[in-house]
Amino acid sequence: MMAFLTISNVTVSGLAACVPKNEVANNNYPGLSEREKNLLIKTTGIAFRRIAPPDICASDLCFVAATNLIEALNWSKKDIELLIFVSQTPDYQTPATAVILQERLGLPTSCLAFDINLGCSAYVYGLSAIAGLLSNMKGKKGLLLVGDVLSKIISETDKTTAPLFSDAGSATALSWDENSIPFFFNLQSDGTGFEAIIVKESGARNQSVLDHADPEKKPQMLLNGTEVFNFGLREVAPNVSALFNFTNHKVSEIDYFVFHQANKLMNESIKRKLQLPDEKVPSSLFKYGNTSSATIPVTMVTEMQSQLSGRSLHVLLSGFGVGLSWGSAIIRTSPMVCLPLIEL
Repeated sequence: MMAFLTISNVTVSGLAACVPKNEVANNNYPGLSEREKNLLIKTTGIAFRRIAPPDICASDLCFVAATNLIEALNWSKKDIELLIFVSQTPDYQTPATAVILQERLGLPTSCLAFDINLGCSAYVYGLSAIAGLLSNMKGKKGLLLVGDVLSKIISETDKTTAPLFSDAGSATALSWDENSIPFFFNLQSDGTGFEAIIVKESGARNQSVLDHADPEKKPQMLLNGTEVFNFGLREVAPNVSALFNFTNHKVSEIDYFVFHQANKLMNESIKRKLQLPDEKVPSSLFKYGNTSSATIPVTMVTEMQSQLSGRSLHVLLSGFGVGLSWGSAIIRTSPMVCLPLIEL
């Protein structure tokens, strides 16, 4: 079964993304031969990654993106009454990071703020949540802040996982607009695969094994690459096709298909299954890697900035991964404020 949504009265006003300045190259990854490093870059499509220093969290990257975006839009902060932060790497287990960001950004106490814990599907799910709420908030504005610093929960010595992931944050500004074209969503989840990507010691269930002073007992993300790869090949294309059937859109009507940037092998396979032309499927993998929840906005900012700023676009967005959770959206954008990629 699938969950289809149609949401009206909302438009995307602006978009910004922020990455750490610190860039690492996979051709310098330790412990691999030259042949192994070349094969790694060829199959994943990831040559460079951005890694945050210890004092920068996902909220910091999102804060900088949001601050610059609010200024560029010339928005009055008193009109922003909705803030959603989507991440797997919040500042604290409690309280919610969204509330901290509400105060840090100087938003009014009338602002509704909360967190969502999602990863690879985060942007599509977050967009559906904020659009659904904002559609009932006449005249108001909202911020969707999506980002992760997975480098903090991945061992750099894990050769199967570390070379894939990168850090980033993003801010998407949305406004109530009675003349907007509806957003369409198809959202799905399957908890039978919850262990495919997991940080076993991150919550209340396995606290007894935690020892933050011992590097071997710090929370670490574990990835079952084979299971996730098979899941992506099995579920993403049918989810997108079902959304086309629900909305009566045609593939030829879509200007760009922006997929979660998992890795080159998986994304190329999905593209072939859907028979999509290369020029309509932008990728940010080579320079920025898999930035988890932020891959879709990072790809839009780095690969589509002039198009998003200059004209109206029909865009399909698709996120898939940890959960297991996946979903797609079709949105019609108007020319928006889309800032160049910000470095922190």
